[in-house]
Amino acid sequence: MSIETDTHGNGPSRHARSFGQAADLYDSIRPTYPTEALEWMVGDAPKDVVDVGAGTGLLTRGLIALGHNVTAVDPDTKMLDRLRASSPGVAAARQGAAEALPLPDASADVITAGQSFHWFDRPKALPELRRVLKPGGVLAPIWNIRDESVDWVDQLTEIIGNSRGELTPIDATDPGYFAPDFGEVQMRVFRHSKPLNREGLIRLVHSRSYYLTADATRQRELTEAVGRLVDTHPDLAGKETFAMPYVTTAFRAHPA
Repeated sequence: MSIETDTHGNGPSRHARSFGQAADLYDSIRPTYPTEALEWMVGDAPKDVVDVGAGTGLLTRGLIALGHNVTAVDPDTKMLDRLRASSPGVAAARQGAAEALPLPDASADVITAGQSFHWFDRPKALPELRRVLKPGGVLAPIWNIRDESVDWVDQLTEIIGNSRGELTPIDATDPGYFAPDFGEVQMRVFRHSKPLNREGLIRLVHSRSYYLTADATRQRELTEAVGRLVDTHPDLAGKETFAMPYVTTAFRAHPA
């Protein structure tokens, strides 16, 4: 999948830059990541981890909780402000992009990317990520994807569509996706869920780039359609809370 760019072809699209305006909402409503997934990605022993595209720190905090020394990097200052406020124990929080990391050579045991790798300009980012990794280091992107095998979740996707992040894990399984800078790639799939109510599901949709970049008419249409789904689907109607199921796909890519 190609990387969305601005009209001049100079990096991430307005979708990638849209989250800062909703940093508090993003942090409060997006799902975290299964502990077993993080353990598989990073290992048991404490490591120097760089979390690239860290956003508000949803993945950062999970890594800190496992005892790792985490440096968070994100291009959006609003997201970093929220990360600093909500992520006690983070080693550093630095503004920067995957294509030009503000870090020295061979300084990370592991580089993670939670729900962000699809925004990277791969031909530029992959050699930069490899530069920052220590010999024997690991690149470990991870994505939470809605489980569309569940009927109401499938209907939700019919309403709101799929984002690039929800499609990229399929692409990342293709041979050569991380080449030429990374060779051997391992993948594991995990499952978890996030409890929501009607308002919470609507707020989750409001945190997505396709909502944040839509005009007021489209935003209203999305909000009303999601509300109708909760009010009418037999698995949701009348329930105070319900579980949003996720399939979490994690990768470990080793430098070539």
